[in-house]
Amino acid sequence: MPQNIVVGHKQLMAEAEAQVSHVSAAEAIELAKHEDVVIVDIRDIREVQREGRIPGSFHAPRGMLEFWVDPASPYHKPIFAEDKRFIIHCASGWRSLLATQVLTRMGLSPVYNMTGGFGAWKEAGGPVEKVEPK
Repeated sequence: MPQNIVVGHKQLMAEAEAQVSHVSAAEAIELAKHEDVVIVDIRDIREVQREGRIPGSFHAPRGMLEFWVDPASPYHKPIFAEDKRFIIHCASGWRSLLATQVLTRMGLSPVYNMTGGFGAWKEAGGPVEKVEPK
């Protein structure tokens, strides 16, 4: 029997848009200069290696994000317990939009979705560094 998807990605994203805070790539470029800001890259490691990354960003694969944020998880990463502002990005802003919604629901604050993702960052002239495969 075929699946009956009743809530599609467009509805999910529209709901998330209304629930999360956003920053533009230009704003993120300026905010990245502040010590209290962490740029979190949720792209797959292959994307990071192929496209490069925002200098100083923290890579947290989308599939592990909730586990890395939750201090009760055995996978918790201490960076998410710091008194920081978090800007979440992916390639185009779709995955990071949904991820930011979940992180907001979890209580991470303040947390922002970078509209347009890594593509918008590059288009706005943000610095990019090459990442060598390990």
